Amino acid sequence: MEIALIDAAMAVAEALKARRQTLAVAESSAGGLISAALLAVPGASAYFLGGAIVYTGKARMSLMGLPREAVAGMRSASEPYALLLARTARENLGATWGLSETGASGPTGNPYGDAAGHSCLAVSGPVEMAFTLETGESDRVANMDAFALAALRLLSQVLEDLA
Repeated sequence: MEIALIDAAMAVAEALKARRQTLAVAESSAGGLISAALLAVPGASAYFLGGAIVYTGKARMSLMGLPREAVAGMRSASEPYALLLARTARENLGATWGLSETGASGPTGNPYGDAAGHSCLAVSGPVEMAFTLETGESDRVANMDAFALAALRLLSQVLEDLA
């Protein structure tokens, strides 16, 4: 695992532990790297309530409890969908914060017309925020790392802004 990813997870962990806040994660094309980085930090049980890899519609329905009707008219690699995942993860686990990622890691794009390297990330909690990342790369592993790092940095920035 990349050092930058662990460093970003440590910053999130320290901020959450200092605030006695908790986190739930829903990720897709990052493939579990967000959760893995957070769980690599000692003391993760103080803030990490759980995570799901929501890679398919079936996983979304089974793991998140989000039926087709809940996402009607919504593209899965979009900011509204990322916000829905973050919000749902937070609500389902009773966490202070929800963090999500959804996109196309590569080497090709997704069925919705997004190129490889496209990811939408979101945070839901006392404030909500989403943004889209475009790496411009087709390297699957590099994109997965970039998506996970961007998600952790997003949450870290939100926590810092609220301090």
